Amino acid sequence: MNIDKFLKFFVPKDHSFFPLFESDVQNLVKASELLRELLGSTDTGEHERLYKEIRDIEHIGDDITNKTYEQLNKSFITPFDREDIHELTANIDDVLDSINGIARRICLYRPKQIMSIYKEMAELVYEGAKEVETAIHCLKDPVANKGKIRKACGIVTAIEHRADEIYFTGISELFEKEEDPKELIKNNKILEMLERCVDEEEDVTDTLKSILIKMA
Repeated sequence: MNIDKFLKFFVPKDHSFFPLFESDVQNLVKASELLRELLGSTDTGEHERLYKEIRDIEHIGDDITNKTYEQLNKSFITPFDREDIHELTANIDDVLDSINGIARRICLYRPKQIMSIYKEMAELVYEGAKEVETAIHCLKDPVANKGKIRKACGIVTAIEHRADEIYFTGISELFEKEEDPKELIKNNKILEMLERCVDEEEDVTDTLKSILIKMA
């Protein structure tokens, strides 16, 4: 018997967590789509509208997080380590919090210009979220889908490296061209949050890779 098929017999059959994981990551993708739209617009009215939508999605994410923790507390058998379920849920929540924080600061700070690099970073956040979604979907059968999960995780790592390059280019451009100290501080903070958001997506994939290692 193939070793992968053999190992599947030892994976607990409690699938109550998977709908929660799916809902959580779908919520994340939706928030990243709205962030991309927000940072592609210069209309402050649109910024406010989109921020409110993102805030609502973040609240939905909080509810999903709480439901996952409740399920974890009452489950005797879990599909993989309890610590990994907790960490995976917390990491997805961190990304959502960051997306919400970026949108909120755009509305609060009202930078005079929306840097073109914001849109590039938002696109990477979205691409990272889609890869996380792919990997989470494959968790239903991690042994059979380990190749797909590893591929998605690798793409997120590449996205994170690209985000670092864009971030440092943006910071260099900002300090070279921006003469207004207030605008410099505003834009610097927003760029930091965008870069951190992609880092947090990589944190999600690090947890997924840990799950695969433990199941190997």
